[in-house]
Amino acid sequence: MQSILINPKNKEELRLLSDLLAKMNINSKVLSEEELEDMGLAVLMRDTDRSQKVSRQEIMQKLESH
Repeated sequence: MQSILINPKNKEELRLLSDLLAKMNINSKVLSEEELEDMGLAVLMRDTDRSQKVSRQEIMQKLESH
């Protein structure tokens, strides 16, 4: 089943939407900023091109240059 992600403008709107969904017996979950970031990273990792390989040496060079 598909989901809807809604970003309320403020706490009052969040409360109103949460109350409305509860009255309609629709399951909902409030996500923290960290959970939203985790979801974004998960999408990026899922969509990453895994066809190209990078050598250990290249990775170490990048790490050493920072």
